[in-house]
Amino acid sequence: MGCCQSIEDAKIRNEQIEGQIKRDRHHLRKEVKMLLLGAGESGKSTILKQMKLIHDDGYSVDEREAFKQVIYSNTIQSMRVILEAMDDMDINFAHPDNQQHANTVLEMPIQMDALPPNVAHAIRELWKDPQLQHVYERNREYQLNDSAKYYFDSIDRIGHPSYVPTDQDVLRSRVKTTGITETTFTIGELTYRMFDVGGQRSERKKWIHCFENVTAIIFLVAISEYDQVLIEDRAVNRMEEALTLFDSICNSRWFVKTSIILFLNKIDIFKYKLRRHPLNVTFPDYKGNPQALQMILMVEISNVVYCLLGPNTYDATCSYILKRFIALNQSDNKQIYTHFTCATDTKQMKFVMTAVNDIIVQSNLRDVGLL
Repeated sequence: MGCCQSIEDAKIRNEQIEGQIKRDRHHLRKEVKMLLLGAGESGKSTILKQMKLIHDDGYSVDEREAFKQVIYSNTIQSMRVILEAMDDMDINFAHPDNQQHANTVLEMPIQMDALPPNVAHAIRELWKDPQLQHVYERNREYQLNDSAKYYFDSIDRIGHPSYVPTDQDVLRSRVKTTGITETTFTIGELTYRMFDVGGQRSERKKWIHCFENVTAIIFLVAISEYDQVLIEDRAVNRMEEALTLFDSICNSRWFVKTSIILFLNKIDIFKYKLRRHPLNVTFPDYKGNPQALQMILMVEISNVVYCLLGPNTYDATCSYILKRFIALNQSDNKQIYTHFTCATDTKQMKFVMTAVNDIIVQSNLRDVGLL
């Protein structure tokens, strides 16, 4: 009797274990663990903010209020960086009265709970100065937040006593990521756990803790930084650093079966910069699009500037950068999914994340043998 009972108990226990294993497998297929990787300031944190806006009911009034200090800090710090660059370049204000406004900004602490009217006024007047604008246009020569112009242009609104940050204000705010930040959201039947890890060199050693059971990697590259150098090492071009990092991730033994999605990000800034800083100045091996050059020579034969910039069309330069990254893939069996993105554009990010979700669904179907 006891023996039969033991056999029956073992059978029941075995069925319970098998049932739990099946439920765990089902759960794992519905949970997507995704890493956001890329060099510093490539837009990873902005993607996380977009996911909260798109898939997690956005930011509450209290959460927006909490961003005010960050936005004030970003605005003041950006103006201070430009003022310090003016001093380094030995460039004076077009309007000497602006020196007093500069002193006002330079004397302010970086962290502020409110933006005093005199500081907002000082930033407004400084931003109008043609010489300061000239130094701003040379920001590739120093380290300036991408959001600087956006906040300066919005200083009247940001400096208003009743100011509440908008979605765009929040998206463009910048705080250096240290350690690992996780955001969870749902798309269709899939629950995403998305991890943002620090992109600066000092933070990369922490990535290993996120590697287990990763479903997909979104690797971000700020293509607008093709003519800039690293904060940590001014001898290293940021695009070259991104290529080196992508090579190590794409061909890592940890990610043999991991879907890799490449976001070539900050296309809005890239378009703006191309008109002023041709890609082939930084990357001499880039020859551009000969057909585009020929077309421009035929139409504008007397315009030397257009002749020189002909190969540096947006489409041709994007194609060159994309090929540089794709060429690093050493596996014939690994497909790199690519998107040119503007992480601050919510409408575009909705579309892109729908495409990413489709990739994940297809990958899951292949894993269970249904595709």
